Amino acid sequence: MKLLKAITALAVTAMLAVVITGCAPTAKSEGTGGYIDDTVVTTKVKAELLKDDHLKAREINVETFKGRVQLSGFVSSAAEASRAVTITRGVKGVRSVENDISIK
Repeated sequence: MKLLKAITALAVTAMLAVVITGCAPTAKSEGTGGYIDDTVVTTKVKAELLKDDHLKAREINVETFKGRVQLSGFVSSAAEASRAVTITRGVKGVRSVENDISIK
């Protein structure tokens, strides 16, 4: 009976270790909490870009990984691309901005 309880406890511990390790972040992937944080940052950046009347924000794509925001898509001028970067840098939670926006 004691052996059965010990084996059951060991199996439960092993399963918990696997589940916890599966949610942990690595250098190339993020954990659940990090993913949620990045989703919030992406949403805030998109909202701020949409508020600007001079930008075609719907043509700018925003992706966030560990606080690093990548902007891509198309704008009409270099000034618009610069404006998008400036707005993005002002959003709380943004660590850095990579500007991959193309000029039409």
